[in-house]
Amino acid sequence: MTDSISAHFEMLKTNPSDFTIQSKIRKDITALMELNMNAIERKSEIADATANNAIVVISATGMLCFLIAFILLVNLPSNIADPIKILTESIRQIAKQNYKERIHFESHSEFGDLAKSFNVMAEKLQEYSESKIDKILQGKKRIETLIDKMNNPVIGIDEENKILFVNDEAIKIIGLKKDYLIGKLIQDVAVVNDLVREMIKEMIQPEFKNTNAEPMKIYADGKESYFEKEIVDINIVPTGERTPQFIGKVIILKNITPFKELDMAKTNFMGTVSHEFKTPIASIQMGLQLLENTQIGALNDEQKHLVTGIREDANRLLNITGELLNITQLESGSMQLHIKPSSVKNIVENAVDANKSSAEQKQIQIKVIDEVGDSMVLADSNKTIWVLNNLLSNAIRYSYENSEVLLRVNHEDGGVKFAVEDFGKGIEEQYHDKIFERYFRIPGSKKEGTGLGLSIGKEFIEAQGGELLVKSELGKGSVFYFTLKQAE
Repeated sequence: MTDSISAHFEMLKTNPSDFTIQSKIRKDITALMELNMNAIERKSEIADATANNAIVVISATGMLCFLIAFILLVNLPSNIADPIKILTESIRQIAKQNYKERIHFESHSEFGDLAKSFNVMAEKLQEYSESKIDKILQGKKRIETLIDKMNNPVIGIDEENKILFVNDEAIKIIGLKKDYLIGKLIQDVAVVNDLVREMIKEMIQPEFKNTNAEPMKIYADGKESYFEKEIVDINIVPTGERTPQFIGKVIILKNITPFKELDMAKTNFMGTVSHEFKTPIASIQMGLQLLENTQIGALNDEQKHLVTGIREDANRLLNITGELLNITQLESGSMQLHIKPSSVKNIVENAVDANKSSAEQKQIQIKVIDEVGDSMVLADSNKTIWVLNNLLSNAIRYSYENSEVLLRVNHEDGGVKFAVEDFGKGIEEQYHDKIFERYFRIPGSKKEGTGLGLSIGKEFIEAQGGELLVKSELGKGSVFYFTLKQAE
């Protein structure tokens, strides 16, 4: 259409006065305008249809949004508030140590994750409450309570000597408050307290350590009480390691006052009885001397045999009485030593002479090996002769007939060593230490003596600065020996 109009305009330029061309141009323009109007009407119809569709869609969408908003308005508060209420109640249960409480949300939202985290926490708390740590804590409280209820004073310190615990009995005898003691270095407490200083003397100054230390005498409960001190090292083996680790010490004072009182009563009784025995024994010996006096009258063989038996029993009773008196002196602390330069030869000769008779009865030869000559030792001569006499007597008693006993004396470590060796049955290794205990007798041995000789001898030698020891092998005999300082 536009091409036709353009062509007519070109023709009009050539013939401006041609009415026919002008008429065609007017028709073409009229047709174009009608065509445009039709197009506009069609577009208007399409726009109306589109607007109507949009209104329908918008209305439907609005209605849907309204429904969703209404649903959310009704359900959302409860969906948020209910889980919070459940969670709050569950937390209260956990606070009451009900660690079995669990939350079960089926939602996969944040509340579901929160429920999972809460359940994990509750499981771990339950595991902790049922774990060994909890039991250890309960055990610790139980042990602390037991320690406080103990009748013996107990003090615990760590590896740095800081006081960890002190029970009531320890506080009672120390005389200081518990709050003052806990956490302090025990050395600092010892500076202001004589009893604590005495208790830790061996820890601070090891040279004071004495395995035969006397019991501690403490004024407690309105009277003098006796306590036996024991310091125990505490070592543990950490998990995964093999080497023990030192973590502290425990000082225990065992109250031995009742036993000490009984021991003192026993000592006094033994002393009294021993002294009372001496008079009738002396009378028996005097009567034996009178019976053996030919001026009074001759004895027949049977009477002589009876007199010999009475003399042996009297001598045995006298030896037992002497041992009891020695024990009494040792226990009461009244034993007096007269240590001075003494002749080794004199000590040996006296001990050998005292045992010649019993050796001859079993046809045992006492062989003396003297390698010191005229040397002198610092000793109480009578006590040393008693010890050597006792060792020779035991050697003869446990030797076989027609054998020998060796008495060897030689220099060793700046002193003089006395050794008595027999070739009898010997002593099992398990009894080497026990034979020096009072009244101990080796099972199956002869029922002679009191079991006090070696114990007394050990204390006599130790009081003179020596030590009585034994070497023995079952079936090969025994050697008892001690060393005393040589006099200059």
